[in-house]
Amino acid sequence: MPIGKLDHYSVRTLDVEASRKFYTEVMGFTEGYRPPFNFPGVWLYNGGQYPDTTGVVHIVGVDLNNPEGLKEYLGDRDLSTLNGTGTVDHMAFRADNLRDMRERLKRANIAYRERTVPSMNLHQVFFEDPNQVTIELNYVAAEVAAAA
Repeated sequence: MPIGKLDHYSVRTLDVEASRKFYTEVMGFTEGYRPPFNFPGVWLYNGGQYPDTTGVVHIVGVDLNNPEGLKEYLGDRDLSTLNGTGTVDHMAFRADNLRDMRERLKRANIAYRERTVPSMNLHQVFFEDPNQVTIELNYVAAEVAAAA
């Protein structure tokens, strides 16, 4: 069986609301259908909704007062491992409208760094979500001049 496209990634967090706010207000995803799991969380979509897609980011909430539902479904994790991307360096998305994203990041007071990849016509923007997961957005390099 050949592997298809990336379906989604999940972020396990102690602060579901901060993650929901970041991924909706900064990244522009929309909150949508999520099965009735026995632990808190949010499924975020980019475009379509369930049942056509399963979402692009799944926020998995850790309920310290009732951790059993999450432990039973996804297993236990040491809380000290819930920051950053661990051995995964970053998540990357194709994007457009660099000017708008710069404005969103500034409004949210999120530090970011940019670079243009030599000989690829690709401009990258890197920043972190509230859980210190690194996000990379890839734009056509011509957007740099248009966004100035």
